[in-house]
Amino acid sequence: MRKSTKDLFPIFNYAVLALIGLVTLFPLYYVVVVSFMDPSEYLKGGIRLFPSTWSVASYKYLLSTKSFLNASMVSAFLAIVGTFCSLVITAALSYALSRKRMPARRAMLLLILLTTLFNPGMIPPYLLIRDLHLINSVWALIIPVLTSGWYVILMKGFFDSIPDSLEEAAQMDGCNDIGIWFRIILPLSLPSLAAFGLFYAVSYWNTFFSAVLYITDASKWPLQVLLQNMLIDSSTAAGGGAAQEMMTEQSIPPETLKMAAVVIATVPILCIYPFLQKHFAKGVMVGSIKG
Repeated sequence: MRKSTKDLFPIFNYAVLALIGLVTLFPLYYVVVVSFMDPSEYLKGGIRLFPSTWSVASYKYLLSTKSFLNASMVSAFLAIVGTFCSLVITAALSYALSRKRMPARRAMLLLILLTTLFNPGMIPPYLLIRDLHLINSVWALIIPVLTSGWYVILMKGFFDSIPDSLEEAAQMDGCNDIGIWFRIILPLSLPSLAAFGLFYAVSYWNTFFSAVLYITDASKWPLQVLLQNMLIDSSTAAGGGAAQEMMTEQSIPPETLKMAAVVIATVPILCIYPFLQKHFAKGVMVGSIKG
């Protein structure tokens, strides 16, 4: 009896996990199906798990609207430029803090640690952005979040594991501190840079709340803000006005436009992961083990 129960448990376990996986994946599958569904078929109503007619009309329409293209370019700028700047600042600060010869090293580590424990809230950052005259600028979405205290501490742990003998050998060959950082430290840090780069890219791509606070010009909205407005008001998907009339003429249901927008906003991040996968597994362990 015990043996049969032991044999049945893995089957039951896999069945439950498979059911949970299906329940989790079904909304994603349905979003993709509706986004590729022919408008005339969608207007018939009902739920279709596999449409008889596939169409890319919603994608063509979205990619032809100025507001959606502008939002996509803003999000791409944030993800690319923001991630690059954040990686440079985080890696440089972490490396400097990992060197024991740095003046006021312990005081800076304490200040950085405090940022992980206390959040200043919403008003002080807004006042700072206002005084820097960055309101309604895309840089207001990058500069305040250039680095993270938690990421700095983790990457510092990685740099601590690099033996000092490598730097000493480079110095004997005539390499200065900048050369050591570029030629030795950064190449050895690819796993950590890949892991934190993915974290930063996802954060910048999903920028929403700070954009709502600092960006008042609709032409500078990132994709997530535009998508949120699309879900509330379908006319925003087309930028309103003449574009809304175009949508009526093409008879594209607002729901298929929303689903297509969700897919477009999700696919870029999903496409980045396979290129970083070989470094990601090692990079997420950065700072957890020293020696």
